[in-house]
Amino acid sequence: MLPVMTVSEFIEQVNGIIAGEFVIEGEVSQYKISQGKWIFFDLKDDKAVVNCFATVFNLTHPLEDGMKIRVLGYPKVHDKSGRFSVTVQKVELVGEGSLKKAYLLLKKKLEDEGLFAIERKRALPKIPMKVGVIASRDSAAFGDFIRILNNRWGGVEVNLFHVVVQGEQAPLEITQAFNYFNTHDTGCEVLVLIRGGGSLEDLAAFNSEEVVRAVYGSKIPVVCGVGHERDESLADFVADRRASTPSNAAEIVVPDKADFLNELDFSLEHIFSSMQNKIHRWRRLVEQNLYTISSVLEAPLQKCRNLILDFNRVPQTLQSVLSQRQAFVLSAQRLFKNVDPKRVLKRGYSIVKNAKGVLVKDAKQLDIGAEFVVEFGQGSVLGEVLDPKNKKIKQGKLL
Repeated sequence: MLPVMTVSEFIEQVNGIIAGEFVIEGEVSQYKISQGKWIFFDLKDDKAVVNCFATVFNLTHPLEDGMKIRVLGYPKVHDKSGRFSVTVQKVELVGEGSLKKAYLLLKKKLEDEGLFAIERKRALPKIPMKVGVIASRDSAAFGDFIRILNNRWGGVEVNLFHVVVQGEQAPLEITQAFNYFNTHDTGCEVLVLIRGGGSLEDLAAFNSEEVVRAVYGSKIPVVCGVGHERDESLADFVADRRASTPSNAAEIVVPDKADFLNELDFSLEHIFSSMQNKIHRWRRLVEQNLYTISSVLEAPLQKCRNLILDFNRVPQTLQSVLSQRQAFVLSAQRLFKNVDPKRVLKRGYSIVKNAKGVLVKDAKQLDIGAEFVVEFGQGSVLGEVLDPKNKKIKQGKLL
């Protein structure tokens, strides 16, 4: 007799029986995303359908109904709902059609985010001294790049980060390479991502979101030369410069030395000719300005010269005037000495003044009893008129 189990015991036993990882291939249908992180879809073929569950973090490619994929996951019966589903760990696109759809979906998403905007693309160094290359060291693409690089401009240092460029590990190794160049002081002035041509499946790594975002996030300008001229990867669109081939990438990174020297000679000749013309124009302008200044300032300058000459004659003129004034002063001094009353008094003469100090020139100016002063060469006396006729002095007092 079979043992009786509870529902939970039964589901637990069933999950134990079906435990393990499986790879399932089918077509996507009923695809939807919940809350921006939970993904639900059905995987079907002509005869059956299985429900699948995943998170957005497990998907490396955008999906939509009708795409053929291969999933790695484990089956499970859920306790609460009793539903059977496959929890998806990894998704791989199958067939050119699915790859093309995923390519277009991711391209639109990244374009809407602005990753392909022309205005964000940076200029490349004119002549880089050190170049970082992300490629397979054994590939023909890397060999072509080095050959063209050395032929065009020798002496450029190449720092190669070897990666696999196809298969499951390719996206991880390429993103690690970009991380290395952007976190280490390698001195590289430009990074070059190269790979030879191939199918859409061969170039899948260069259309993966993680590689595209690694190119976009690089602090160092990036040149992408993936595939042949007709191949277009999403890494091409986000790079600062797209090269049609790995060889063309080398042509973009460095100039041709012969062309550069010819261009340099032409530039130097142009600069020399331009400088000569400017010097000639400046010389003519200076000459014209000097002539204008000379003609405008000639009259003031002549006045200045005349003033200078007059100024130089000032000492001589002053000397002549001073000599004349000195002779006049000396003559006046002699005259004043001769007419000085005190000199006359010293010779025996005297001066008579009335009481008010007025000079007496006539005896009639003095009445009887009037006082007067007689001034001699040495001293003076005070007197009184007694008789105007004989001017007898009643009394006198030496002053």
